[in-house]
Amino acid sequence: MGISIGVVGAGQFAPSFLRLWSAHPDVSDVRLTDVVPERTAEMAAKQGITLTYQSFEEMLASDVDAVAIFTQRWLHGEMAIRALEAGKHVYSTVPMAIEADQIARIIELVKETGLTYMMGETSYYYPSSVYCRQKLADGEFGRVFYAEGDYVHDMDLGFYAAYQYSGGDDGKKTASFPPMLYPTHAVGNVLSVTGQHATHVSCIGVQDDRGDGVFDKEISQFGNDFSNATALFKLADGGVMRTNEMRRVGYPSHIRESRLRVFGTEGSFEQLATTTVWQTKEGVEDISRLMETKPSGSLEDDDLANVDPALRDAFMSGLSPVHDRARLPVEFAGLHNGHEGSHHFLADDFVRAVADKTLPPINAWVAARYTLPGIYAHQSALQGGVQLEIPDHGNAPV
Repeated sequence: MGISIGVVGAGQFAPSFLRLWSAHPDVSDVRLTDVVPERTAEMAAKQGITLTYQSFEEMLASDVDAVAIFTQRWLHGEMAIRALEAGKHVYSTVPMAIEADQIARIIELVKETGLTYMMGETSYYYPSSVYCRQKLADGEFGRVFYAEGDYVHDMDLGFYAAYQYSGGDDGKKTASFPPMLYPTHAVGNVLSVTGQHATHVSCIGVQDDRGDGVFDKEISQFGNDFSNATALFKLADGGVMRTNEMRRVGYPSHIRESRLRVFGTEGSFEQLATTTVWQTKEGVEDISRLMETKPSGSLEDDDLANVDPALRDAFMSGLSPVHDRARLPVEFAGLHNGHEGSHHFLADDFVRAVADKTLPPINAWVAARYTLPGIYAHQSALQGGVQLEIPDHGNAPV
């Protein structure tokens, strides 16, 4: 008997995961709800979902085993708490939350209930992260003392349409979401390699000057006018991490929206939009082919009808040569993947954690370490770059 999963939010990410979980051998059924009933009905019909709910509250009151949160990013923390309090396992898209108190409450609930919480951070499964974790395990980096993770995604390349789709007439209010409150693609990319956590941060935010009503404090739901931000972190082992969150930038984010650089005493890894290299004291090796992900479907697929063309490549990127295809369910073969091959692994790891009663890779404690640095970075930027200490909830219990 498999588990049942209720997906909350019939938006751009939902189709891929609805198909994957519906195909998973350890999932009995997949259910759906959205605040817009028409979207629920339309997506359920397309995906073959037979059980839908009128509301999140109705889903929580049902016998569904797990809830997967695919809603607006500022709602995740509150909804995860409510789901855990209702006795449901939780999969949440990023970020974990936008308030430190919400993160602490999620961890407390996971401790109390023994329920599974997993954050769907894609960068953990990027070819760059997979490759660098192996290099570190093999000792080829030596001591890693500095690393950079960038999330470089210009608003013009699909984000205006995405916020309009989710926010409607209030799209400009929510499109001003503070960049550092969406930190996990940058922070997680680094920490998924090093296994460290950030202890202190100093961050500078760049005020926007586009003048189009986005990143305007008077319009912003978040009172935010930073469109770009750069943060410098001290790590627990004495190393350094720098991250960039950029929303106004001349860069082809549709080719690669997250970039990683890792420097060790014996080797280093550097990634640009189309080139990736491994370097030692002896020379440079171009490993770009190892980072390449093959398309997993057509960019005209009906599942992408609500996705801006500038974002579609990311939703169809498949596996790379460094991915372990053998560990995935055979039922996933031929199904859509996305975001550098991560969707298949995310979907499977959540089910495996619930079904086998094991900790998922991006459990509540790891998710906190990927998310809290951004929350405190934004606070630092609001205070002109003052250094702030970042709280830590420790490692997950064995």
